[in-house]
Amino acid sequence: MNRETHYWVVVAARDHASSGIAQGIVQANHGKEAPLRRMHPGDSLLIYAPKQTFGENAPLQQFIAIGTVADEPVYQVAVSDDFQPFRRRVTYEKNVVGTPVQPLIEQLSFIQNKTSWGYAFRSGCFAISKADFDLICSSMTTHDHV
Repeated sequence: MNRETHYWVVVAARDHASSGIAQGIVQANHGKEAPLRRMHPGDSLLIYAPKQTFGENAPLQQFIAIGTVADEPVYQVAVSDDFQPFRRRVTYEKNVVGTPVQPLIEQLSFIQNKTSWGYAFRSGCFAISKADFDLICSSMTTHDHV
């Protein structure tokens, strides 16, 4: 039985996300297992970075990566004695550019309250529609050349 592709947004500070992108993995919600178990091979995901650096206040508010969930299971790693996050393999697209969320807010259906739009990202990992995914991806992969 073929399963319909799902589209996900994972929220992470740019510094943490960049490390995961370089390793070809994704972690969600500080290494929780459950969000990754909801993803399936072939699902697509976007990384949204609200901040430049974890634990600091400098905002970024950009979608920074597009990926496809690999055909491998969720696994756990020991980063330190008190941090054993769950991860999932992801193939990330090359040559994408960070795209600010602000110009897209009015068009994104998952952002219901356009005034308090940041609220939509608070869960850290959530599904979005194909239309929203396609809109965001098109802004990350096409550029106006001046």
